[in-house]
Amino acid sequence: MKKSLFALAVSFALAAPAYAAGPEQGKLSMSVFGGTDTPVSGDVHDGAIAPVPDLGPLNPALAGVSAELRIQSRSHADIYDNAMGYGLEFAYGLNQNAEIFGQVRRTETDPGTVQVGGAFVPALNTTLPVYGTFSDYKALTVEAGYRHYFMEPGYTRPFIAGRLGATQTDDIRATFEIPDAGITIANAPFTEKKWAASAGIDVGVLIPVNDSFSITAQAGVRYVADLSGDDSAIGGLGMGSINDTGKRVSVPVSIAARFDF
Repeated sequence: MKKSLFALAVSFALAAPAYAAGPEQGKLSMSVFGGTDTPVSGDVHDGAIAPVPDLGPLNPALAGVSAELRIQSRSHADIYDNAMGYGLEFAYGLNQNAEIFGQVRRTETDPGTVQVGGAFVPALNTTLPVYGTFSDYKALTVEAGYRHYFMEPGYTRPFIAGRLGATQTDDIRATFEIPDAGITIANAPFTEKKWAASAGIDVGVLIPVNDSFSITAQAGVRYVADLSGDDSAIGGLGMGSINDTGKRVSVPVSIAARFDF
């Protein structure tokens, strides 16, 4: 039976000649990386119930008609697809098994549309669906960390790392629609651009190619703290509390090209 591609890759890594690529005391390295970032926890917005005594300001044809907005929480995974992550890292070797590093990373994903809840209209005794379209998620992360390698230099080396820093998430805008009522709140401010604490852990392997170049594959868990809500457009509808969240937990998977100096 033919070996799988993964098995062949592992065989190649184990059979490759030994090189000294990786951390050494006083040695600097630079890595360029890219991969995916999959959200696994955290909400883009919370839920809320708010009465709207008159829909007239939103649609003049509905003047005098009341409704109750019933918004449900929606997660990053509900609204956004997997993000793309890419960036640059510099590291300094403490010894052959340990290094400290600084990293700049960009995370991006396309806009997302989802049903966020309903609008109950007593006059019709029915609930009309409410949809939200949220602008693309873009974040810049600056972190520092420590990475520890196992096994002796040469061949493939597993490692574990921890990081701490801050993430600046661009402002998010949202368009809310109730199609059956002809109501649209277009391009409303939803969260502000701000910095928030971030942290993470990683596990991976370093595969040396020669004594100054190696390939790194890693996966981990990332955490970004809550965002800051902008209530200028939705506060008047009693929805000012739904954007007081935004924290994000994700699983990034990346491949890096590492150059040791």
